[in-house]
Amino acid sequence: MMDFPEELMEKLPFLNNGIAQIAFVVEDLDKAVVNYHRIFGIGPWHFYTYQKPFVPRMTRKGKPADYAMRVALSYFGTMRIELIEQIKGDTVYSDFIRDHGFGIQHLGVLVEDMSIAIRQSEEAGIPMEMDGAGFGPDDDGHYAYLDTEKYIGTTIELIQRPKGRKQPEKVYPEGE
Repeated sequence: MMDFPEELMEKLPFLNNGIAQIAFVVEDLDKAVVNYHRIFGIGPWHFYTYQKPFVPRMTRKGKPADYAMRVALSYFGTMRIELIEQIKGDTVYSDFIRDHGFGIQHLGVLVEDMSIAIRQSEEAGIPMEMDGAGFGPDDDGHYAYLDTEKYIGTTIELIQRPKGRKQPEKVYPEGE
């Protein structure tokens, strides 16, 4: 693991926002959700499939991409928990599974303006590996993954949450 240069903190002010999300890549999303609910009482879980056209704009290493993953979102106190099942395509998740198996894949940080945060990261020498935008009902919402594993042992995801959310595909447990 490399030292994280102190001057990068000044160049990346969004890191001062703290961690808003912990995300796990799982082999079977439905089984994982049931287990997290039974063991830890986490729920309700809202399920979404992130693929086109739900996420209309996707890139991987700076080029247009087409990938898919199923996610389930919930909260553990104030912390957002995201479980992700890789479905198709070249993604940061497929890289993670190949290199590490399943487990904690990223920590999420909220940002106000994604374009500024991405520019700050790239100017600081931390490239964006993958992103997706437009998954909110108003064509808003944007996520971007930074290449930070060499510094902290995991990826940082920048998150500009949409103002609202589309209806989930399902909720577990039902009725919550």
